Amino acid sequence: MRPFKPTAGARSIASRLAGASTPADARMVKAGSDPATYRLELHLNYLVSSGRLAAARKVLDQVPEKSTLYLRFLNRILLGCSRSCDLSAAKALFSAAARRNAKTWTIMMRMLPADGRGSDAVSLFRDMLREGEASPDDVTITTVLNVPGCDVGTLHPVVTKLGFGASVVVCNTLLDAYCKQGFIAAARRVFLEMPHRDSITYNAMIMGCSRQGRHGEALELFAAMRREGVDTSHFTFSSLLTVATGMVDLHLGRQIHGLFVRANPSCNVFVNNALLDFYSKCDSLGDLKQLFDEMSERDNVSYNVMISACSWNRCGGMALQLFRDMQTLGFDRRTLPYASLLSVAGALPHIKIGRQIHAQLILHGLTLEDFVGNALIDMYSKCGMLDAAKTIFAYKSDKTAISWTALITGCVQNGQNEEALQLFCDMRRAGLSPDRATCSSIMKSSSSLAVIGIGRQLHAYLTKSGHMPSVFSGSALLDMYAKCGCLDEAIRTFNEMPEKNSITWNAVISAYAQYGQAKNAIRMFDSMLHCGLCPDPVTFLSVLAACGHNGLAEECMKYFDLMRYYYSMSPWKEHYSCVIDTLGRAGCFDKIQKVIDEMPFEDDPIIWSSILHSCRIYGNQDLATVAAEKLFTMVPTDATAYVILSNIYAKAGNWEGAARVKKIMRDRGVKKESGNSWVEIKQKIYMFSSNDHTNPMIDEIKKELERLYEEMDKQGYEPDTSCALHMVDNKEKLESLKYHSERLAIAFALINTPPGTPITVMKNLSACLDCHAAIKMISKIVNRDIIVRDSRRFHHFKDGFCSCGDYW
Repeated sequence: MRPFKPTAGARSIASRLAGASTPADARMVKAGSDPATYRLELHLNYLVSSGRLAAARKVLDQVPEKSTLYLRFLNRILLGCSRSCDLSAAKALFSAAARRNAKTWTIMMRMLPADGRGSDAVSLFRDMLREGEASPDDVTITTVLNVPGCDVGTLHPVVTKLGFGASVVVCNTLLDAYCKQGFIAAARRVFLEMPHRDSITYNAMIMGCSRQGRHGEALELFAAMRREGVDTSHFTFSSLLTVATGMVDLHLGRQIHGLFVRANPSCNVFVNNALLDFYSKCDSLGDLKQLFDEMSERDNVSYNVMISACSWNRCGGMALQLFRDMQTLGFDRRTLPYASLLSVAGALPHIKIGRQIHAQLILHGLTLEDFVGNALIDMYSKCGMLDAAKTIFAYKSDKTAISWTALITGCVQNGQNEEALQLFCDMRRAGLSPDRATCSSIMKSSSSLAVIGIGRQLHAYLTKSGHMPSVFSGSALLDMYAKCGCLDEAIRTFNEMPEKNSITWNAVISAYAQYGQAKNAIRMFDSMLHCGLCPDPVTFLSVLAACGHNGLAEECMKYFDLMRYYYSMSPWKEHYSCVIDTLGRAGCFDKIQKVIDEMPFEDDPIIWSSILHSCRIYGNQDLATVAAEKLFTMVPTDATAYVILSNIYAKAGNWEGAARVKKIMRDRGVKKESGNSWVEIKQKIYMFSSNDHTNPMIDEIKKELERLYEEMDKQGYEPDTSCALHMVDNKEKLESLKYHSERLAIAFALINTPPGTPITVMKNLSACLDCHAAIKMISKIVNRDIIVRDSRRFHHFKDGFCSCGDYW
């Protein structure tokens, strides 16, 4: 073919641009172009790079369509359209083009998915094959295979037919596409049929297996990779760390860390960040901090992972110091991890820090960003400032599902469960679909209200919306059934879940603990370990609580030591509280002081409240007085300590001491919380207070109770008048016991439900000894299961016995 000679118009443009005296340079000589053609090409490149695409197209129109320069100019202008995200101009140019080559088609295929039109890119590929104007090359094939959501199974035979079955690059892309779409078996077939494999091949397979939870297969692939002498890369170690994270295997992660250090003596921030993420998710704060301190290079990701880990592990001081370091080191203030810091402020909770961060966000104009607004809603909610959270939500221009979920969760955290349910309905009316987190929060709301009817409706919604297979939704559903007194349904939910994680196991262990079934809780703990899952602090908290509810002091100390010494976890204050509570309930008062001395925290109301409850069981007046005095100082307006101490004195016949405590209450203006119980019948809640006369059926309720008391007298029931605790005669004491709120609720349920139907009653305070004894006898007389959830645990009454073994 003869060399292209520019037209007169093209020569005129080139001459005006550079002048006739411009000498040809080495690039022009190498390209074999004449000066005018070369100058024209420079002019086109200038127009494209400066975004003057219309002018560039005029230059193209002066180039003969059959010349090789035409395709080169066409593709450069299309690339300019791509960089400018001008899809309409690109489509017009592509459609009008007289000629196209593989690169022309490929550029268009790349532009369409970026505009959210992946299916059009695949259709364009089929048009290319149908027209036969240009044959696809390996770049075209890899481009179409990388289109999100493409039907890789249909494209695979086309790739093979076109003769790319032996291309390592194409096969790697094909394999990766199968993995990303979850077709691991098909990806493995491609892998086995490949004549040659490189590190990219293995990395794609390892990552694909790890995404699908096939951690064993991923490790086998890594072993095969090493046997075949294939070089590892940074992506290899990053993929392996994803496997170790999925397995929550700290030992494996440390081995991978060692291999990486030996293979790559120089620092790589990408892999080091993956290591930080791994140690963070394994709650190995020591390894995390050591690695971070040793890193010679750190970026935004490094600090973000560290701050998030500190937030999760309640190390607020360290997180704040890291944030200050980022500011000192000159990181762009607009990219600082404000959302993570707001999470820290919420977790502490520390409203002053939260407000300071909010002020910085206003200063830098970042409050309108969606994720920042959601973090602010979460922070203010956790700090108890729900009105501020609602204000931020109200001013958000774009309320996403995450925004709604943040506010719903805030309402649940602040005890506004009815409002949370209303927001959930408003969210649905706004046309937004709740996600797994939303469903989890609304389940907690149903759990707190103990409204099983709403809970079952939510279960139906989860099933219909397709969220039911989710491990998060399933775990929340399990917890809801457990807290609503439906242990059998909770266990059935657990057994039917196709996937379980540590949250799921924690929920089922907690369910057994709440019902006082310590043996089952421990059995589930052992099963969790057998499944290869590592327990976390929440797991141990449930196991320790189970031991406490059954007075298993020896087992409690065993698991407490296991947590500290075998799993190297630092116990929370709640763990120490469980241990102290268990020792006290077992009567081991001499060991309590030793635990308090070892505790790395200041003693607080939770600790002394546990001790006081233990003193109630054993009638230990001396220690009860000490514990109550501590509580009087720490929480002077909380009536619980006054009431328990008064009960202990009264039960021991120390009426003078009981009267003195009540006088202190009166002088300080402390009022005892009234006892309330509620029961759900036909999806409606009925509330009762002690000696309640407001219910329209009160006469029938009293008549039913009198009938029950007659039967109980025949079976030897003797009221425990010490529970009345009034300086009145015995007759009035007996009368006051008859109409405690839980008895009224049970009688109402007996009247309004069919015989044999289980009854579930919720109560805001701990059940008194006499009510506990009375309900045991009632369950035998009426031949019904009666479940009572008080402020501390569940009591399952059946055939005259209680699941707590009279120990609560």
